[in-house]
Amino acid sequence: MSAMLQPQIILLKEGTDTSQGKPQLVSNINACTAVADVVRTTLGPRGMDKLIHDDKGTVTISNDGATIMKLLDIVHPAAKILVDIAKSQDSEVGDGTTTVVLLAAEFLREAKPFIEDGVHSQNLIRSYRAASSLAIEKIKELAVSIEGKSLEEKKSLLAKCAATTLSSKLIGGEKEFFASMVVDAVIAIGTDDRLNMIGIKKVRGGTMRDSFLVNGVAFKKTFSYAGFEQQPKKFLSPKILLLNVELELKSEKENAEIRLSDPAQYQSIVDAEWNIIYDKLDKCVNSGAKVVLSRLAIGDLATQYFADRDIFCAGRVAEEDLKRVAAATGGTVQTSVNNIIDEVLGTCEVFEERQVGNERFNIFNGCPSGQTATIVLRGGADQFIEEAERSLHDAIMIVRRALKNSTVVAGGGAIDMEISRYLRQHARTIAGKSQLFINSYAKALEVIPRQLCDNAGFDATDVLNKLRQKHALPSGEGAPYGVDIATGGIADSFANFVWEPAIVKINAINAATEAACLILSVDETIKNPKSESAQGDAAASAMGRGRGGAFRGRGRGMRR
Repeated sequence: MSAMLQPQIILLKEGTDTSQGKPQLVSNINACTAVADVVRTTLGPRGMDKLIHDDKGTVTISNDGATIMKLLDIVHPAAKILVDIAKSQDSEVGDGTTTVVLLAAEFLREAKPFIEDGVHSQNLIRSYRAASSLAIEKIKELAVSIEGKSLEEKKSLLAKCAATTLSSKLIGGEKEFFASMVVDAVIAIGTDDRLNMIGIKKVRGGTMRDSFLVNGVAFKKTFSYAGFEQQPKKFLSPKILLLNVELELKSEKENAEIRLSDPAQYQSIVDAEWNIIYDKLDKCVNSGAKVVLSRLAIGDLATQYFADRDIFCAGRVAEEDLKRVAAATGGTVQTSVNNIIDEVLGTCEVFEERQVGNERFNIFNGCPSGQTATIVLRGGADQFIEEAERSLHDAIMIVRRALKNSTVVAGGGAIDMEISRYLRQHARTIAGKSQLFINSYAKALEVIPRQLCDNAGFDATDVLNKLRQKHALPSGEGAPYGVDIATGGIADSFANFVWEPAIVKINAINAATEAACLILSVDETIKNPKSESAQGDAAASAMGRGRGGAFRGRGRGMRR
């Protein structure tokens, strides 16, 4: 009787949505597999593209996993984890973003029947983590190092890695052309880690083959005043002065007040203003510089003054471009024109202004420090050039990673099949339920070659059976065999130069396993209701907008 009279304990606010237990875990798994189904068809050289149209009317065409995941407005809390791992893979290694999402979803899909049968999720997590560390050890064992090769050999090996990445992109048809360009750009910046030292400039018009690499800096001609056309447009070994100074005639502010006893004194004030600007310009000319760039405006007076003295000038240069010019030419950006010494001036072999499509570009070639490069991209539609830029970003990241962690593995699903075989073999040595879980992990890894076949229109079951048979050979000669996209059969990926840096696979398996384990470890989802005041505010602002703002300015406590 006393138990019946106990008061009800209310912990959470009314309207709080809680779901727990097996059904909500299955619901989270379903949400993740639904997200993966969106990017599933973009994998591989025959992957399809997605056209995403956002609320601002911007159209994006892409098959880059990270780009698509960012643009999808996902609201499901568990599915957002897949968006995060795609972003982290993109920022860490640049490629493999679709792979990491597919793997995570497939691990969860394989775990789902076990969860429904009542297996505790911690048992699955333990086995998945063990399988992940075994897989990573196996990748390191199978990886081939490209260290100790000559520069030319290394260049061709890196170009193969870049071509593998580019083959699945829109610009895959010209992958050899762009792969060598990317390798040259990455080698040009040397050990410098800053990616912004490689500039990508987009110019509409022409074909992809009209794109070119500048071993230095190129940027679009800035806004210019009269007198600009009289300036020389080409210099050999010029001195370059970089400024963060406004070279413009400054009039006094409107509220300045000067009291004069004699009208003749007014002229002296006007003359003083002119003398200040002429003094600045004289100092720039006396420095010996032939090219003057400033982040701030260079006015019409200064433009004409420099033109009369055969000096090229450009004002309002973007800060990023100015930093790259400084890094390439060895100059230093000055905030004053006083005391300009030779040490702060940059130089390059050739400076010229060149027409590229409808735009004019200022190009600095043959820079002494060589710590920067610029790729000028050409193409038809804007969306196409945007996607080409994203593709090149992935290739640049891959080549950088391959240079730093100089080990590569066979692509085309070969490494995934080999790890899958190894884990199945290892699972047989384990007693207990863990054997089943590691087997399911191994099966999940086969999603990559299967999806490559599906996207290319081949019979995935047939190709996977051939791959399993090849990888099961006791001699181990089948290890580098993957899907042959050209014929629909299987081929030695290493011999066909389908390579990818080992770090891409290691990172993908690590991130996918962590994400799967994180989702499996969630046993309850609690969604707090919106506070009443927040709902009231939202309703009030909507009414205010609907009635021409009639309710604006009313206090929150006032009756409506």
